[in-house]
Amino acid sequence: MWYQDFSDRLGDWSDLRTSVQNLPLEQALQTINEWWFNSPWQSYYLHWDDLPSWPDPWQLLSDNVFCEVARGLGILYTLSMIDHPEIASADLVLTDDGYNLVLVNKEIYILNWNKDTILNTHQVGKVKKRLTQEQVKKQYS
Repeated sequence: MWYQDFSDRLGDWSDLRTSVQNLPLEQALQTINEWWFNSPWQSYYLHWDDLPSWPDPWQLLSDNVFCEVARGLGILYTLSMIDHPEIASADLVLTDDGYNLVLVNKEIYILNWNKDTILNTHQVGKVKKRLTQEQVKKQYS
């Protein structure tokens, strides 16, 4: 369920982060991926060329507009804020074939590809642009 009211979305996002903190890794990733796939989709909202002006996690939830890039950014923010012990790395990437994917633990898991699939069943093309979990943590932690 995706709430129309910002305070409800914010509370639900907080509940999501709490609920996945101690789950087994695959279950946590699947839950996060599915949660963000319920967001209201729009074909265009964020662009990689505007990266310095991308919204912080709270503004992203407040704006309530999610293209593929924004959904991936939300996934990355979530992963960065939960500090799950089995997540060694997470990156939001733009591939040369135009996909905006969240790669977890050196591409073992791919999020923002499909609502129901988090395992690496897709060959990731050449990465053109990248936002790392460490960059996000430095900026918003």
